[in-house]
Amino acid sequence: MDELIDPVLVRRLRRALGGVPAAAHGRALEEAESAVVGRKLRERVDLVRDAMLDDLPDDFTTTEQIARGLLEQADFTGWMIWPASEWVARRGLDSGSEHDFDTAMALLAELTVRLSSEFAVRDLLAARPERGLQIMRTWTTHSDEHVRRLASEGSRAYLPWGRRVPWLISHPGATGAILDTLYRDDSEYVRRSVANHLNDLSRVDPGVVTRRAAQWAGRPDSHTPWVLRHGLRTLVKKADPAALALVGFTGMDLDVGRPRLSARSVAWNGSLSFSATVTNNGEPEARVAIDYSIGFRRANGTTSPTTFKLTSRRLAPGESVVVTKTHSLRPITTRAYYAGEHFVTVQANGVQSEQTPFILEPAGLDTAQRTSPEHAAGASDG
Repeated sequence: MDELIDPVLVRRLRRALGGVPAAAHGRALEEAESAVVGRKLRERVDLVRDAMLDDLPDDFTTTEQIARGLLEQADFTGWMIWPASEWVARRGLDSGSEHDFDTAMALLAELTVRLSSEFAVRDLLAARPERGLQIMRTWTTHSDEHVRRLASEGSRAYLPWGRRVPWLISHPGATGAILDTLYRDDSEYVRRSVANHLNDLSRVDPGVVTRRAAQWAGRPDSHTPWVLRHGLRTLVKKADPAALALVGFTGMDLDVGRPRLSARSVAWNGSLSFSATVTNNGEPEARVAIDYSIGFRRANGTTSPTTFKLTSRRLAPGESVVVTKTHSLRPITTRAYYAGEHFVTVQANGVQSEQTPFILEPAGLDTAQRTSPEHAAGASDG
């Protein structure tokens, strides 16, 4: 991901600026070509943005002229939009003018069609959240799906990679009008953003989320069930009764047996296989969401559970089902693994099993060591 902004891209941005008469020709961007090498993506964005701030005139009128000149060029596209959008946002804020703030928002809406302005708009929202949201509500009826998505994605409570906007977290209902307009949007791209936005808010105020979801359930289209399932996924994992009912899961008188492991230890780069029994002890039929959690060992020796979807089942009164899963423990870019004790649990409609521990063997442990008595992986009886 870091290489998305590389010397070639910075050079292309410099050429694009060279085609705009109002753009000055400083040296900061030229120096940024080599300076981005070896840095993380966020650092590269900041470096290129700051170089634009150094090289280009600081009055907002000229900033707007340059931005519109860039937008006239077909080659001004892709990942160079990210630092450029943050340059526009910074100049709009530095101006202090309400008119320039509004113009900067309008420019971000135009720029988002070329890539996305979701990160830059956070700076403007943090400074003037109510005015920013007022403008973003007008984007919900825009003809371009990218602009409509920006209204939802840019105002999420916990936008990945985006700066935190505390006002959005302290006012969880403030984006409701945006979401109400977009949850039935024609574009799957937009609807997915709405669902992720709703899921973010479930971490802030579950009641706000389930009340809004109930309203949508009363005015659905063919895509609304998916939006609700995806938007309520965290609350479903937490067994929130309102969320479970909204997505059609019923039955709380459930018994979830402790997971049974195929082996008590897992080789580095290996997989964990387990099974568990779920029983409906209630009188009515139950529609059950079954998930599992892995308690991953951290560097400091503590464990932190992450929940994964497993399956859903209908269970008649008194019926039991055995569910099985094999979970890969191969290292991935988004998670570091640490040798030692981990655990696995299974849950049905939020009713959790007891934990079953297992050992992730250290990297480099050879076959002879792993099969020695002290490392023997006997089958678990749960």
